[in-house]
Amino acid sequence: MSHDIIAYQAVDWTTIPRTEHQGETGIAYWQTLQFPGLRIRIVEYSRGYLADHWCHKGHIVHCLEGEFVNEQQNGEKSVLNKGMTYVVSDNASSHRSRTESGAKLMIIDGDFLKIAEADKRK
Repeated sequence: MSHDIIAYQAVDWTTIPRTEHQGETGIAYWQTLQFPGLRIRIVEYSRGYLADHWCHKGHIVHCLEGEFVNEQQNGEKSVLNKGMTYVVSDNASSHRSRTESGAKLMIIDGDFLKIAEADKRK
């Protein structure tokens, strides 16, 4: 786990470049801040977006606008809309996002979401 200090900074997201990530359908646009052991993103899903993979990474995902469905590979689904959040540790689920109408999210992930080796053996 990283112990580097992140200095105080105010973030003007309008100055952060957007990158385009093709889904199985639709597009995700990412604005990314990368720090040692921590990634913070604003992600916008286009209408009809479906992720092109099952993700095993841990996240804190907060819906800023719109609505999306978090699908888990075991068949469970959660509908999240503006103001809702989900949290999951690394390797605790296989999940992907889908949206019919589009959504804007803040996604935070990093080393703090890793499951410690001692916890895995419990």
